[in-house]
Amino acid sequence: MKGVIPAVALASALLGRAALGVDVNVDDDGSLKTAASTIAYGLMRFYTGNNTGDVPGNLPDPYYWWTAGAMFGTMIDYWFLTGDSTYNDETLQAIVHQGAPSKDFMPLNQTRTEGNDDQGFWAMTAMTAAEYKFPDPPSDQVQYLALAQAVFNQYVKRWDDDDCGGGLRWQIFSFNNGYNYKNSISNGCFFNIAARLARYTGNATYSDWATKVFEWEQRIGLISGTYDVFDGVSIDPDKSCKSVNQAQWSYNAGVYLHGAANMYNISGDGTWKQRLDGLLKETQARFVKDGILYEEFCEPNKVCNNDQEGFKGFLARWLAQTTRLAPYTTESIAPVLKATARAAAAACTGSPPTGYKGPAGTACGFSWLNNGAFDGVVGVPSQMDGLAAMIAPLAERGRAPFTAKTGGTSKGNPGAGSGEQRDPRAMRPITAADRFGAGLITLLFVVAVMGGTAFLVM
Repeated sequence: MKGVIPAVALASALLGRAALGVDVNVDDDGSLKTAASTIAYGLMRFYTGNNTGDVPGNLPDPYYWWTAGAMFGTMIDYWFLTGDSTYNDETLQAIVHQGAPSKDFMPLNQTRTEGNDDQGFWAMTAMTAAEYKFPDPPSDQVQYLALAQAVFNQYVKRWDDDDCGGGLRWQIFSFNNGYNYKNSISNGCFFNIAARLARYTGNATYSDWATKVFEWEQRIGLISGTYDVFDGVSIDPDKSCKSVNQAQWSYNAGVYLHGAANMYNISGDGTWKQRLDGLLKETQARFVKDGILYEEFCEPNKVCNNDQEGFKGFLARWLAQTTRLAPYTTESIAPVLKATARAAAAACTGSPPTGYKGPAGTACGFSWLNNGAFDGVVGVPSQMDGLAAMIAPLAERGRAPFTAKTGGTSKGNPGAGSGEQRDPRAMRPITAADRFGAGLITLLFVVAVMGGTAFLVM
């Protein structure tokens, strides 16, 4: 795959520059698409996996593997909502390479430190590809639906009834720090994938598991009676789970909201409508300020890390998709997405001296509450947020995701991922560097959460 962005993308990006931060018309599809083209070009300039000698699907430091998975999910949304296929080859190559040869998003260069949430973001990207009829890989290569089914089956095997009465642990392997923590995003990936597989295939096994995961989250206290979604719970020495970390993040709310929309879509059930409505109401109360999406827990104090800077972009995408699955929510969601798109466009006006390879004046800042100014933050998460915000209003006039019965073409394998889980320790001895790296990632995450919790208490 060539390591050069096609000239047509550059031309489109340069033509779109004038729209950014000036007069983006959120009611005009052409205006949104032009602005999105510019931002997408800047985002893909961070990607190095299509360069000769690099690994397809990987982003350079300091970005983690799961961020790349989320980025390609955003690029599939971009293609589906704008019709621009400029980056389809890179996207397909990334998914197939990271999914194979194990066919379950457990690549050898990641497995050692891979968590259930990391694997889940790539699986949700594969599910998006199936639902949107993204161009299928050649028949002799792994298929999108089968990849999502493989991860679902592995989640089922990892479900842990012994501690906390159920739930997935954050980490897959016991030698990684965080193994004794059950977090909402790992279980949210499970719930989201199960709900979407249920809708796509019509198989009740998937919907049964979606219900089981959601109700476990409620029972253990990670989803409150008012539909707050808390970060996670530690497994106590007596195997009880009373220590709930009440930090709240926009992507936790979004992943459950989108899953609930899928469950309501296929069932029309009043219980799922109540859950969907509750999640939407709490999401808008907590993660919308002045009509615009923001990250409540860390954005006001400017303490969001690289990971957290990308969360509200995922929420924008899931809100947009919710309007297609439960159209009655459009009246509530559309004004937020339009206001957010205006604010994001105004913030995508940066010309940082380093760290950005897109056209000058098109780098997207992180905060959209900055009176329309570029805040100096530059990177994959903020650029991905900007792209998600710009394409989200297009969903209002888009179509619902496909299913196997409505034209979906991705081939599945219900038994995928059911084999014996490989032990990554058999690959080579674990080194001190391995332990230090995994521990450092976990330590930084915990410190950030604890600091944010102290801020909330104050």
